[in-house]
Amino acid sequence: MVETFLSGRLALVTGASRGIGAATAEALAAAGAHVILTARTAAGLEAVEERIHASGGNATIAPLDLTENDSVARLASAVAERWPALDVLVLNAAILGSLTPVAQIDGAELGRVLTLNLLANQAMIAGFDPLLRASPAGHLVALTSSVGARPRAFWGAYGASKAALETLVLSYGEEVKNLAPLKVAIVDPGATATKMRERAYPGEDPATLKAPEAVAQAIVGMLRQDFENGHRLEVR
Repeated sequence: MVETFLSGRLALVTGASRGIGAATAEALAAAGAHVILTARTAAGLEAVEERIHASGGNATIAPLDLTENDSVARLASAVAERWPALDVLVLNAAILGSLTPVAQIDGAELGRVLTLNLLANQAMIAGFDPLLRASPAGHLVALTSSVGARPRAFWGAYGASKAALETLVLSYGEEVKNLAPLKVAIVDPGATATKMRERAYPGEDPATLKAPEAVAQAIVGMLRQDFENGHRLEVR
């Protein structure tokens, strides 16, 4: 059943083909938003879109690689041609990279981690800044990890990318807080049953972890309460 508190609003979720991104997209659609789904895997996006439509919601898929040349700029231009504003932007797409000692990090792989986890997100903010500012109540939500704030052995590359992302997003929030009705938030999903978690902890029983849907509901609940700029949500 579709709610109405986000009725008439537009949301965009990156990394929306599975896991927390897919669950968040479905939860936003269930709250009434029209959701733009983006990820590299078209088949995964189509499956999410089908579930949203089957539940009475609305969605549009935009398969693309956020790290490719001007892909983000092209997406932003396409969205701006169809909609006057973007009300919710969820920056979820990320890669883990290898868990390895800092002294042994492969430079090329570190570049790939930073390109998606940090640089692509900066491009998303830059590309969608005008549409976010045009919203009467814009919200930007970035997914992080506890290792971004509390360093852990062997997680240096991924943790550094998330620490940098947090600084980037919160700085943006400070820049726009007196110029537009736009608020940013950082969400730490905690231990969640996702493919990334499975790769990081291969011996862990996923049945002992919360489902991505729990994180999605926490994000929607935060939006419902109209959080303060710079808010940090830790889902436990």
